[in-house]
Amino acid sequence: MSDYETIRVERDGPLTTVTLNRPERLNAMPTHMAHEIGQVFYDLGDTRAVLITGEGKGFCSGADLSIGQKGSVMQGKGGSHQSLVQHYNPMIAQILRSQVPVICAVNGPAAGVGCSLAMAGDFTLAGESAYFLQAFVNIGLVPDGGSTWMLTRAIGRARATRMMMLGEKIGAKQAEEWGLIYKCVDDAALMDEARALAEKLANGPTLAYGHIKRNIATALDGDVQSVLLAEAEAQRIAGASDDAREGGMAFLQKREAQFKGG
Repeated sequence: MSDYETIRVERDGPLTTVTLNRPERLNAMPTHMAHEIGQVFYDLGDTRAVLITGEGKGFCSGADLSIGQKGSVMQGKGGSHQSLVQHYNPMIAQILRSQVPVICAVNGPAAGVGCSLAMAGDFTLAGESAYFLQAFVNIGLVPDGGSTWMLTRAIGRARATRMMMLGEKIGAKQAEEWGLIYKCVDDAALMDEARALAEKLANGPTLAYGHIKRNIATALDGDVQSVLLAEAEAQRIAGASDDAREGGMAFLQKREAQFKGG
């Protein structure tokens, strides 16, 4: 993979780990960080799972609003709109349509687009000291980066309205209780648990995972007939895969399946 300026990318077999690497700013995200994250997902190669986390004491404190900072969303007339359309939205879309599992390990603030990034994962784990924040309303703005869509579907209208209109911090434990995230864990155990889950998924039936993700997306926006058709088509494709044959043999032989991803 290419060298990056604002993130660190590490490959370990089928698992790719992406670390947001601006700890001095709690990993505030300039536009070129969004571009770099999107590039990772565009160029996954044989990666079978992606783990995303932040360096230092924060996951991502939101878009970089610093005047004069390279990639600041405030640069130029209409900068925030252009930044969303050209950088942040494509990044979120790239993650959401990725056909491999995405695991987010939230190790501190996940605010604004950082909250969107965390919600875009298939599995989001958070340390006990982490929190999720939609503070746009406090400066007269509206949530973006797909937050309105993801939060409303994850936690319902009332709770999403509370987060977005009151600008309240939602701690990791409460986020788990609400169903906003997969799991709240001890801060010290966060990366070990996230990596263990990521490695499990990276060695699972990748083709089946991809179809499960597509079918979930269909279920969120479609009717039951669309889901039934999507499930049947996905089962046809998955059923003809090497992983399905291996899974069937492993079941009959009473052993653990060794999936290869195809």
